[in-house]
Amino acid sequence: MSNAIAVFASARRNGNTGKFIDWIAKELTIDVIDLSEKNISPYDYDHKNIDDDFLPLMHKLLEYEKIIFVTPVYWYGPSAQMKVFIDRTSDFLDLEELKDIGRQLRKKMAYIVCTSISNDADSSFINSLKDTFEYLGMKYGGYIHANCEDGYVQGNYRQDVESFVSSVRELSGV
Repeated sequence: MSNAIAVFASARRNGNTGKFIDWIAKELTIDVIDLSEKNISPYDYDHKNIDDDFLPLMHKLLEYEKIIFVTPVYWYGPSAQMKVFIDRTSDFLDLEELKDIGRQLRKKMAYIVCTSISNDADSSFINSLKDTFEYLGMKYGGYIHANCEDGYVQGNYRQDVESFVSSVRELSGV
């Protein structure tokens, strides 16, 4: 079993971001979990949504050393699906019976794969995710970005993907 997994969150599975992570996942020989295939409700202060797909998904993710967060950049932030997923980690802070599960994130390495219509990912986007990882006690391994202003052109990112894949592999041997 690989020690990395990708969590994909976009409105189009076969869009630019999907194509980008599929290439990276093939290079790393890892699975990609599509959040749109999961029933994950928004954060709820009363935790009435505790029986949705969030906890089973987190149990699966915690089997891996490295988690790659994959999202397009929308309005300087992650997609709505990724934001809901991240917001739900608050369950691990609120519910005593889940705190030990949440603490297991402290041992994980987090990466970002993103696309936008800019030359690079906006710093506010990257920093919001880096700050989230730090708050959760996760280590940050880096990011890769594809400018898709003119569509997704795989050849434009060959060197970046090779470097990113190498970085993910180096940090504990995927």
